[in-house]
Amino acid sequence: MNFVWESTVFAIVSFLLLYWLLSKYALGPLFSIMEKRQELIKSQVDNAQASQKQAENLLAEQQQAIQEARKEAYQIIEAARNSSNRQTEQALEQAKAEAARIKDEALRDIESERNKAVAALKSQVGAMSVMIASKIIEKQVDEKTQQDLVNQYLKEVGEKS
Repeated sequence: MNFVWESTVFAIVSFLLLYWLLSKYALGPLFSIMEKRQELIKSQVDNAQASQKQAENLLAEQQQAIQEARKEAYQIIEAARNSSNRQTEQALEQAKAEAARIKDEALRDIESERNKAVAALKSQVGAMSVMIASKIIEKQVDEKTQQDLVNQYLKEVGEKS
């Protein structure tokens, strides 16, 4: 095998020329595009991380808002429950007061009617006593007749009451 210097020099010069052409027209723009792509990917990753942080912050805010809404709902429910209890107690107290008032009125009415009945009975007893006395005086009856008159009087008093 022969070693030819001219071929080797020609191959080296061709290789260097090809390398220079490739680096100027192919590799330079390719590396430039790759660097731009790398910067784009890096900016997208940074944007994605910022978006993720923002989403985490929004999630935390939403969770806090949900907690506050739950607390408010619980407070509203408790306030409604307390208000309902107060209204129930007030209605119960009013009903008790009304019942006591009605009972007192009924007792006064009963006492008044009783007093009227006693007064009417006294007046009837007085009138009948006078009537019996007048009958006794008129007749001057014996004891048996007097007993019959008293029984008759009691019977009349019993019928009128």
